[in-house]
Amino acid sequence: MTFLSPERLLLLIVVGALAIGYLVLQARRRTYAVRFTNVELLDSVAPRLPGWRRHVPAALFLMAAGLMVVAFARPARSTDVARERATVILAIDTSLSMEADDVVPNRIEGAREAALVFLETVPDRLNVGLVSFNGIATVRVPPTLNHDSVARAIESLDLGEATAIGEAIFASLEAIEAQLPDADGTRPPARIVLMSDGFTTAGRPDELGVEAARAAGVQVSTIAFGTDRGVIDVPEEGLVPVPVDTDALAAIADGTGGQFFTAASTDELEAIYTDIGSSIGFETEEVEIINWFVGPAMILMLLSSVASLAWFSRLP
Repeated sequence: MTFLSPERLLLLIVVGALAIGYLVLQARRRTYAVRFTNVELLDSVAPRLPGWRRHVPAALFLMAAGLMVVAFARPARSTDVARERATVILAIDTSLSMEADDVVPNRIEGAREAALVFLETVPDRLNVGLVSFNGIATVRVPPTLNHDSVARAIESLDLGEATAIGEAIFASLEAIEAQLPDADGTRPPARIVLMSDGFTTAGRPDELGVEAARAAGVQVSTIAFGTDRGVIDVPEEGLVPVPVDTDALAAIADGTGGQFFTAASTDELEAIYTDIGSSIGFETEEVEIINWFVGPAMILMLLSSVASLAWFSRLP
């Protein structure tokens, strides 16, 4: 727990001073108490002494005052709050190397499953778009709140020749740029999540895509999916190795301020997408919890008043 106005806690010194003053007055009362030698006369003057009860209203009042000071200091706690304005573009590699079955059942099926898990983790009010890329990059679904349409597009992805990671970044940025600005002229914050397993073999180089993303202020988080043992069966060529290019994907993430992940299995990929969904869909904010202290303070105040009226026929 933190306090948004911690300087106000200095008022607790006043509450402490009141408590000390009360104790001093009680001590003085005992010092100057009248000593009766006639016990029968004392019983007739004060037949029932209040004893410990006289301290209860004061103790409840001081506790309530302390809680009110704490509430006045604006206590807060860190809470994950869903972003109402944010966009994420899923850029999924659909090159032929995604047929490799080093990931069960194969890379593209694992990618589909993980992307669908991602859609389930992000808030409903987060815009999600889909870009697929092989030799060319295509915006399959512009950023939308209709996550079902994105899911259908993911399930219908087809594979093609070559890999154009740079073009995928440019296509994702164009999809983000095409969004209508808010009333104040600004666009929602955006991020690209790019998953690939291979080297760029077509289109503009990765470096140009990184420069464009950095200029637009858009982070690109990359996921290297698969293993170094991946192979595909190419007609007339036989088994062709398709290892993952982790260095290139890590460079893209580093160059744009994004995060780089490696996943060698479907389970790992789903876990990564879940983590990304949490970081994109939520942000940590300090939320005030004043009511946690004001409510108990009011109850203590009421109890103090009730006790004083019941035992001494006066308010504290």
